[in-house]
Amino acid sequence: IHAVPHPLSNDGIHAVPHPLSNDGINAVPHPLSNDGEKPDSHSDSGTSPSGDPDPEIPKPATRHNCSQCGKSFKWLCKLKEHERTHTREKLFQCSHCEKRFNQSSLLKEHEKIHTGEKPFRCSQCGKGFTWLRHLKEHERIHTGEKPFHCSQCGKRYTRLAHLKIHERIHSGVKAYLCSQCGKNFRWLENLKQHERTHTGEKPYHCSQCGKDFTTLGNVKEHKKKHTGEKPLQCTQCGKRFTHLGNLKRHEGIHTGEKLYHCSQCGKRFTQLGYLKKHEKIHSEEKPYPCSHCGKSFRWLGDLKEHERMHTGEKPYHCSLCGKDFTKLGNLKEHKKKHTGEKPYHCSLCEKTFTQLGGLKYHEGTHTEKKTYHCSQCQKTFTRLGNLKKHERIHTLR
Repeated sequence: IHAVPHPLSNDGIHAVPHPLSNDGINAVPHPLSNDGEKPDSHSDSGTSPSGDPDPEIPKPATRHNCSQCGKSFKWLCKLKEHERTHTREKLFQCSHCEKRFNQSSLLKEHEKIHTGEKPFRCSQCGKGFTWLRHLKEHERIHTGEKPFHCSQCGKRYTRLAHLKIHERIHSGVKAYLCSQCGKNFRWLENLKQHERTHTGEKPYHCSQCGKDFTTLGNVKEHKKKHTGEKPLQCTQCGKRFTHLGNLKRHEGIHTGEKLYHCSQCGKRFTQLGYLKKHEKIHSEEKPYPCSHCGKSFRWLGDLKEHERMHTGEKPYHCSLCGKDFTKLGNLKEHKKKHTGEKPYHCSLCEKTFTQLGGLKYHEGTHTEKKTYHCSQCQKTFTRLGNLKKHERIHTLR
């Protein structure tokens, strides 16, 4: 009986054919064969015996480069998404408000606005957020953490986006030009907001009272008036504020620090915004004209207040007595009458006043400086208002 040799047999007789052999004779030796012949090792060179690339060797990953800016992407689909930032093509449309996006992920995030879903809640104040990153940014208000700092001046920020915006101040580049008045802007969004002062467009709408706004930020700030939300508290006196800017302004009262100074006259300010407003006095620029009477103003806020003289609009309402006011400042002063608050103290007699004007008026009684003279009888007065009242006596005779 002839036993079948093991596949690894060295006798060369009646060897079991290799699985890939077709004829059973002169079978290709198994790679582990000890017959002395060198196994085929073309994979060491990365090519087959014919010289073609070996299909078994992985090819290097192909990178996809943007023809506009040169940025490289591993996946072609990511390059396509990126290219839409250059073409501004927006393929993905919201079915609720028809707003369009250049990425599907941005559309999905946007749709949460319509559902009202706010799964992320602040453990400090209970405020809810649609997205986790917004919660993280909000929490820094409570912790005071400012992880992003400017390499030029060291100023710190709670958000990376705010740092990016700030860094453009150092570059000095103002690439965005208004076609109406020629004013330049560092950021496209600021140009868009500015252009609405020319067009009168107010695309942002308050669902509570129907008031319209030119910027999204303004309508968000406005809505806090309806909710009464005041999440920010002064660490010195405990007073609470709706907006961070108001808290910062208030804190300057306690510190008295004035970091910002005018290069023209040397006057110092507690806030950069106040300095910017002040500098317009030196430039004499008045870019905001009234459409009713043609009077021009340095600041948009002053124009808005002035226009209410023509329209009779009084948007600020006292919730205690129902009285309406044209200016927010007037409403705030008025409310002190209800609360009994008298924050202004006379340094000479300790008398207190609700309004700063009342204190100034009172202080004139201590100085007894009579600078206003009646042209009819030479009587003198400490205040112009008293002189005007007195002069009526002569006109009635």
